[in-house]
Order: sequence, then structure tokens, then C-alpha cells
Amino acid sequence: MALKIVILAAGKGTRMRSNLPKVLQPLAAKPLLSHVIATAELLSPEQVIGVIGHGAEIVKQRIVESNLVWCLQTEQLGTGHAVQQAESFINASDTVLILYGDVPLTRVETLEQLLFLVDEKHPLALLTIELENPSGYGRIVRDSDLFVQQIVEQKDANLEQLAIQEVNTGIMAVNGQQLLGWLAHLSNNNAQGEYYLTDIIAMAVADGYQIQTSSPNDVIEVLGVNNKQQLQDLERQYQFQLACNLMEQGATLIDASRIDIRGNVSVGQDVEIDVNVVFEGQVKLADGVKIGANCVLKDVEIGANTVIKPFSHIDNAKLGQSCQIGPYARIRPDTELADQVHIGNFVEIKKTQVGQGSKVNHLSYIGDTQMGSLVNIGAGTITCNYDGVNKHKTFIGDRVFIGSDSQLVAPVSIGDDATIGAGSTITKTAPEGELTLSRAKQLTIKGWQKPTKKI
Repeated sequence: MALKIVILAAGKGTRMRSNLPKVLQPLAAKPLLSHVIATAELLSPEQVIGVIGHGAEIVKQRIVESNLVWCLQTEQLGTGHAVQQAESFINASDTVLILYGDVPLTRVETLEQLLFLVDEKHPLALLTIELENPSGYGRIVRDSDLFVQQIVEQKDANLEQLAIQEVNTGIMAVNGQQLLGWLAHLSNNNAQGEYYLTDIIAMAVADGYQIQTSSPNDVIEVLGVNNKQQLQDLERQYQFQLACNLMEQGATLIDASRIDIRGNVSVGQDVEIDVNVVFEGQVKLADGVKIGANCVLKDVEIGANTVIKPFSHIDNAKLGQSCQIGPYARIRPDTELADQVHIGNFVEIKKTQVGQGSKVNHLSYIGDTQMGSLVNIGAGTITCNYDGVNKHKTFIGDRVFIGSDSQLVAPVSIGDDATIGAGSTITKTAPEGELTLSRAKQLTIKGWQKPTKKI
């Protein structure tokens, strides 16, 4: 049987108080719906069908997946009505998994277990969970033999049913043939005047089928999001879960509640991460890396035993082993540092390759540069790489010393073992092994008087 996954994502999310559709609200800097789609794809479905309504055009613009098709629910008349919009994509021989665009953290293993329960004798399986406070959820009603009989929504439940703690998560797996038949018989004769998908449970029981159920390992897997408070609560729970994964890999976190992961992070052994560090995109930290407080790392690879000091920002760069970075350093895209490189405080580097053992320790900008090994860049040095229209490249050889407050006006080359005198503006090639400098003659004006303030 082919697997079809239907994701219900049509709700407006009025309680979000946002112009952004609810399923596009961010969790770890990624839309809620994108989390659900990523999990769905791991199940290798034949097709993923997204049912959208409010903000449909924005959703389609933001979410682009090769195996995803959209169908529109123009009126939001309930979950059953939403699934009916996807009927044209469902075949009798399919197994259909129903997911929700605002329930982002269900594990693949949990869904695989649910799908395993569906067979010819058991065409419907539910994901349920027991909650201490089940308010707001549909209750799972079982008979004396503990077989599921129906799901009663909160607004339709009597006092006895409201006391039930086992609730419906909304996630279910259904045989396509039975699903299509049951959808055709849905009614909106209820307190909400909506077509409940959950009514197919009573239909399945009436047809003589036993309903299979399974449960997730953790309640976080089935938590939905309806307002900004719930979104923030889920964010913190998810971030703590991600932090625990890092600690399992061998990282030491100074405070696991003060770290944000907005992508994928892999770590070696004995990695240390201080507070308020933000990781974005794809980040790889080798053994012994130390990240200071309040750093931001995006799409970076950092070699073993490198130290990133506090308040440093590193974006789309590759750093070698045993480097020292910061504090307050900014390393911009397309930068590669070899081993044992030092980048100090208030240094900005962009689109530059720095050779082994080189140092740029203070208050400098180095851009569009190819730098050799064992170079020492003095404080206040600037590579003038932009002429107002085009970018130009600077080449610095091995063992070069650049004096403080120098400007290297690209395109320009500095030969191996060259020395540039402090305060120089270099516009031509500086030859190997020589001292090159450019300074105006120093003058002292005798008898000069300081101006006085006019009364």
C-alpha cells in the first residue's frame, strides 16, 4: 500500500494576533509547518498533501517542497471537511496518515509505530495520550473491554466524559478505502456545526472494526500551538531538548536553558558552550572547541581546540584548529582560517583566506584578501577593497609585518617577508624582504598659537 500523508494547515490562528498564518509561525527559526513536512518526508511517502486556507498564497510562497501538493479549503468547516478536500489525491489502496501543521515535534518513530498498527482487520489507528489536564481535547471513550468506541469533543462531552484523561491527539492512520467511505457520511450535527474527522471512529466501530491505539514517548510530540504564549513555551521545551542532545554528544553547556539552536549542530568531545550562544544553519564543532558567551555562529565549521571568545559573530566560514577568535570579532561569509590563526577584538574579516599562524589582533578590517602564514597585521589596518563600483583583491605573502594604521589599496600585493611601516597607504606592490612605507614629512610650526574662544 502506498503511503499518503495529509497535513491540515488551513486554520487562521486568530489567537496568534499576527498577519502571518499560524502554520508559518517560527519554531527554532523554522515555520511550524516545515517541521511537520520534514518529519513526513522521513517516512518516504508517495505524496504529501497540504490542506491550506487562510493565507494560502503566503504559505505556498514560503513552503516549497518537491513532493508536496496543495489543496484549498475555502471554508473552515472542521477537520473532517479539511480531509474531504484531499479526497482526489487518495486511492482505495492507500494508507493515509493525518498530521497537523501546528503540531511540529512528533517523532518519526512514533508515526512508524502508528502506521504499523494499520492492516486489513484494523483499518484505523489513533495516536492518543493521557494528560493530567485534558481540557480542550477530545476524550477517548472506551467500553468495558477497553476498546475505543468514540471520540467526544470537549464542547459535546458530558461530565463523566470530561473526567476522562486519555485524549485524542488528532493524528491517525487510516486505510484509504474505508476513509473515503466514512468521509462521505460525516455530519455537522454537533455544538460547533462542523464536520469532525473524529466521527469516523464511531463509524469504524459500527462497521465492526476494533480501533488500534498507540502513544508517544513524550507529550511534547503532540503539543499544538494556538497563541504566542504556547509558541514560546514550546520553543523553550524544544530548545532544552536540543540542548540535551548536544550534551549526549559530549558538549558541556554552562546553562542548558540559555542556548538557542536554529538549525543543526554536531559536536565532538569536550566542547564547551557558554550562555546565550545562538547557532543557525549547519554548525560543526570539533573536539575541544570552546564558545564564549553571547556568540552567534551560522553555517560554520570549527576545528579542534579553537576558542571563540565572547560576543563574536561568525557567518559561513571555516576555521582551522587551535585558533583564537575575539572577543567582539566578526567573521563574514567565505572566510577560511588555517590552524593557529589569531583574530582579535573588533576585527572584521570577509571573503579572506588566512594562512597558518597569522595574526590580526586589533581593530582591523581585512576583506577580499589572500594572506599567507605567520603574518602579523597591526592595529587599525584596512584593506581598501572597494572602489565604489567593483571589489578588488589584496595578496599578502608569508611572514609579512603590516604596521599599525596602514591602508592597503587593492588591487595590491605584499611580497614574502615584507614590512610595511606604520601609518602607510600602500597602492603599489611592496617587494619581498623590504621595508615599504609612505608618510608625509613631519613638520613642527614654531611660534604657532592655539586659537582662543571669541567672547
